[in-house]
Amino acid sequence: MTSELSIFAARVADFIAISAGEFSSEHHDNPDYRKHLDIEFNGMALMLFTLQFGHNPAYRKLCEARKITPQAASHWTQIPAVPTSAFKELDISCLRPDQRTQVFYSSGTTAQMPSRHFHSAESIAVYEASLLPWFRFHVAPTKNLAILTPPPSQTPNSSLVHMFETVRRDFAAPEKSFLGTLDSEGAWTLHVESAIDTIESTCRNGERIVVLGTAFSFVHLLDCLTEKNLRFQLPSGSHVLETGGYKNRSRFLPKGELHALITERLGVPPSHIVCEYGMSELSSQAYEGVGRARHSVRAESMDRECGAQGTDALYQRRGYHFPPWARSQVVSPETGAQVADGQTGLLRIFDLANVFSAMSIQTEDLAIRRGYEFELLGRAESAELRGCSLMTA
Repeated sequence: MTSELSIFAARVADFIAISAGEFSSEHHDNPDYRKHLDIEFNGMALMLFTLQFGHNPAYRKLCEARKITPQAASHWTQIPAVPTSAFKELDISCLRPDQRTQVFYSSGTTAQMPSRHFHSAESIAVYEASLLPWFRFHVAPTKNLAILTPPPSQTPNSSLVHMFETVRRDFAAPEKSFLGTLDSEGAWTLHVESAIDTIESTCRNGERIVVLGTAFSFVHLLDCLTEKNLRFQLPSGSHVLETGGYKNRSRFLPKGELHALITERLGVPPSHIVCEYGMSELSSQAYEGVGRARHSVRAESMDRECGAQGTDALYQRRGYHFPPWARSQVVSPETGAQVADGQTGLLRIFDLANVFSAMSIQTEDLAIRRGYEFELLGRAESAELRGCSLMTA
């Protein structure tokens, strides 16, 4: 491991720890605080660009092809972004092969080549330092978890499962919190009866619970509850965390319809259904801003608004937001420039916690720019082809 990157990783961890102590809607909406954060982020981003240009051969070639070097960049928005498609074929890593102790693969169909994000013990430590405070800010800690995925022993290369395992350890929840498994073809499946038993037991004891899973795992659970005509009222303070994603593993439901069913069958108000956006290529996650409602009176007003106008009206105004050590842009796939507020483009992410790979990632996801936040629309058609074109744009 290079000492320069290790020193920077420690600085990022300090920045995360300081920022985590300042999470609040007051700070979020304060222009002076945002200006201070932007200055700090810009300086660290440019420093990390210099380090990754020097220690990441594949990334350096990409930058040279675009004729952008650290000397030519004065702002974080000028740092070249790596298309997620590049993670499928190139080693986008500052780590030597002998330093790579873990790798996360992107999810997808078996016919697709997955993206690869290489990690070491040191990079995993930064990953976990990034995910925990932002997760805790959006979801109230509890030892009662119902995780609708296979355990890490069955899915060691899943960044999502590693995230859930990190949360499980931090919340001191039992290992049996994982309620999924792999079928004979290696696809994720859910022990629905075990999930129902866990939820039923928690409701009987009146203890707060967090139910975590992908969109398709919730569809399987909700379909079973509907078939059995079961409804629960999760105890006050309970949360549902939904990470999106179907991958043809269940019928598709629009987000508003899915969340309405969660409220109907699990008795969780809309303000306590939290959406997470993450990628195997990243070390930080974004959450819909509504998650901050548990820290203010906004929760009750949003639940009333949802009841009056319906879930679709509410979700049209819910934006995703990264923590202070990451930034998002919505850019034109033709020009690479950021679109105007309210316009649609491809999502680009700058993540300081990605110390040992590439900080700037060009995704294949369509989004609408909403100020500092973004509204997620889904994967762009022919996104992989466009992503490759940005390699030399």
